[in-house]
Amino acid sequence: MSAKTELSRRKFLTTAAAAAVSGAATTSNAFTIVPRHVLGRGFTPPSDLLNIAGVGVGGIGRANLVALASQNIVALCDVDWDYAYKTFEHLDTDIQVLKTRLDSPDPQPIPGMPLVEFDRVKAQKRLDGMIRLKTEHWPKAKHYQDYREMLEKQKDIDAVVVATADHMHAPIALAAMDLNKHVYVQKPLTWSVDESRRLSRRAKELKIATQMGNQGHSLNDARTVVEYIRAGAIGEVREAHIWTNRPLGFWPQGVPRPEALKQPADTLKWNGRGITARIANSFAGSYPVPDTLAWDLFLGVGPRVEYHPIYHPFNWRGWVDWGAGAIGDMGAHLIDHTMWALDLGFPTSIETVSTPFNGASYPLATQTFYEFPARGKMPPVTMTWYDGGLLPRKPEELGDEELNKGGGALIVGSKGKLLHDTYGAKPRLLPKSLHESYGKAPQKLPRIPGEDHEMNWVDAAKGNAEASCPFEYAARLTEVMLLGVVALRAGKKINYDGPNMRITNVPQANDFLRREYREGWNSPSGKSA
Repeated sequence: MSAKTELSRRKFLTTAAAAAVSGAATTSNAFTIVPRHVLGRGFTPPSDLLNIAGVGVGGIGRANLVALASQNIVALCDVDWDYAYKTFEHLDTDIQVLKTRLDSPDPQPIPGMPLVEFDRVKAQKRLDGMIRLKTEHWPKAKHYQDYREMLEKQKDIDAVVVATADHMHAPIALAAMDLNKHVYVQKPLTWSVDESRRLSRRAKELKIATQMGNQGHSLNDARTVVEYIRAGAIGEVREAHIWTNRPLGFWPQGVPRPEALKQPADTLKWNGRGITARIANSFAGSYPVPDTLAWDLFLGVGPRVEYHPIYHPFNWRGWVDWGAGAIGDMGAHLIDHTMWALDLGFPTSIETVSTPFNGASYPLATQTFYEFPARGKMPPVTMTWYDGGLLPRKPEELGDEELNKGGGALIVGSKGKLLHDTYGAKPRLLPKSLHESYGKAPQKLPRIPGEDHEMNWVDAAKGNAEASCPFEYAARLTEVMLLGVVALRAGKKINYDGPNMRITNVPQANDFLRREYREGWNSPSGKSA
């Protein structure tokens, strides 16, 4: 990093931190309504654009804003501006890499290797979005650390994108919804089952556009999955297997909470307990909270935990306090299509088995067994979730081909099987002869223009479309995912009364369906009490 760049970055961080502490971030002026003839052909007047705020902009939130860069990005909020600044700073490199790829011819296919697809139209659109975000929105948008301050002070916001840690999705979304803002919330929709129910109910009460950030729901391939199954291409479905390789090095799981030894190391045995204590001690230490990180705001509704770099950034996903583990991360991209196609409601029983679970950090691998009841003429369905590298048995119909170890779904019917990759990509019928003889499934579902999940939400906010994955559906999908976590924490098979949101056989496990918010964060909207 050049001295000039570093100086500029330090100046920005100092200014942002000072603004957050002093409340200096002020409401920006509302955009002027400019007639089309003044702007000229090819320009969209500000009055036709949505004023969008991003909360949690350093990771996937940045990608969401790139996709929304054709609109007005008027406010950016993050609890860690050092991390967020670095991701925006990296836009320069990302822009140059994508420009080079677009300017280069497609590489020649390598014999024996699958063809790497590159959609130049989508890539050009992404490039345009990155350039506009970096050069236009980033310099002009107001910066905040506390979303509550942003919502209180900045009155020109029409819509809010929430891409924070899982445990803050519901409080921020509800606070925005209470102000009648359109909301786009990253997956999983919420941290708890109770929060999913609350967001679904609130969305039904309001005339706002809602969307969960499982972008695969807007892909043409995903809709083809649903059309195949609903058309009866594989017959009557009673069984589904769904897997991901996460966490697989993306973030740590199966680790103990950092803690100093409670007895001398030479008195510990070299058994499981002794080794776990040594590992916890190796992480222990007093780490100052970075100046640009508002740790208390990160903790939000969660319990009070002392800062440690093992938790933030991103590693929060593997900790029960803030994340939902692998099923929370990837379930919305994988379970989605089976639930959608088969119109699955709430499961009646859920059981999760796993590698050792210490109650604080999710296990290295889990397997969750769901039982869904019959729906009308459709029979009961068993669905099995695998993560951490666990896989279902390979179907014989694949022959020499292997299952995609990164993730996928195998849906088993009475006439055949359907296999697809993560996000519902590359659906194909098994055996191959069935795929070839059946041909294309009748197209019954509408396609999302450009397969653009974020802009579909914008169109819904403007009244020009229906949201692809609104909260009414997203909340149910999220609840099914989170019930796998509840069963893990319960430590035994649970029987579930979905209509009443109640576990009937393990009463104490009902505590895992909700959480008590930390003092000062007790109101449903997430505003301080």
